[in-house]
Amino acid sequence: MSASAGATPPAFSVVLVGGLHSDARRTAVDRLLAAVPGSVALHHDLSTAPLTGTVTRTVRDADGRLRTGETPLVNDCACCALREDLVPELERLADEASEGRTRLAVVELWDSVEPKAMAEVVAAAGLRIGGVVTAVDPALLLPYLGNGDDLADAGLAAAATDQRTVADTWARQLEYAPVLAVVDSPEADDEDRALLAQLHPTARRIPVDQPDALAAAALAGFDVEAAAAAQHPACARLPQEADEHGVATFVWRHHRPFHPGRLYAALEDLTCAAARSRGRFYLADRPDTLLGWDAAGGALCVESAGPWLASLPDAAWEMVPPMRRAAAALDWHPEHGDRCQHLVFTSPGLDREGLAELLGSCLLTDAEYAAGRDAWKRLPSDFDTLLEV
Repeated sequence: MSASAGATPPAFSVVLVGGLHSDARRTAVDRLLAAVPGSVALHHDLSTAPLTGTVTRTVRDADGRLRTGETPLVNDCACCALREDLVPELERLADEASEGRTRLAVVELWDSVEPKAMAEVVAAAGLRIGGVVTAVDPALLLPYLGNGDDLADAGLAAAATDQRTVADTWARQLEYAPVLAVVDSPEADDEDRALLAQLHPTARRIPVDQPDALAAAALAGFDVEAAAAAQHPACARLPQEADEHGVATFVWRHHRPFHPGRLYAALEDLTCAAARSRGRFYLADRPDTLLGWDAAGGALCVESAGPWLASLPDAAWEMVPPMRRAAAALDWHPEHGDRCQHLVFTSPGLDREGLAELLGSCLLTDAEYAAGRDAWKRLPSDFDTLLEV
């Protein structure tokens, strides 16, 4: 499902363009249509679903609309309807490609649709993904990242059961895509651009007014499995230390376990200390469980991401993906194995010293640490409710 930059593109490719910044997204799609001959854009509008019970589909090229259609809701879920309808439409466009009429399908995702789920649907159908792009208006980056409102309250929910927030949805859209199409916003300043660079330092940031460069990046190829692994808490590509234009990224690492009670009491302060924080950590009372940390918009999600590799028998390592084993090797400690605290905080006005002091106070003390694992497991399990154990 991937190809190297500069390779001759196949007869038909799919590019996903997403993001909550709708004006920037549409601009990026328009630039791609203009830059790539034989390209069409496919868009499913989920906004009408609650009223009509249908999702509206539009196919257009650089000159305008080609055709429209509707698909019914599936299980009262507009996003499910999109999944059901997307592949058949792309297969129709692929058939047109065999006749020389279509080279590229640009899928403009609706506002709150996350590219990861759609990329996996497209790849599972055997279609080539040329690239995944998230469109960004730098002036809106921090306001969206700080917006803790539920998508439902903002009119952006993709299903009646959608409990995501604006901030966490936007963070995942931004961090999944290897290419960011950046509009030239007059309201954006150096702080906004520094925040964008630190949140996703490995992404290619391409101005939308460079359509040829954007098209080249969009057709370079995309590896769905590698992208999913890069988002997994166990081997996520977390940002490095940085400090520019008033925006800082603080990386905190330690091998000693957290005291569950003290860390739980500090969660609110830690969550609100940065516009964005993420990483992996472990607690003394459950030392074999890798926990993922994901915070944006003043809200924190803590989830179990499975066992640490150090807790598995040697025979089980052969079943672990290579990227996971490589990540564990980088974190390996002679006593704790790959168990570690690796948390990254990115924000304007970040208080590095305050964060380091607060995080350090949540670790086991020397006496608690010396008491050993049996004693650790008897500590109050304050995270049970949060983890729904």
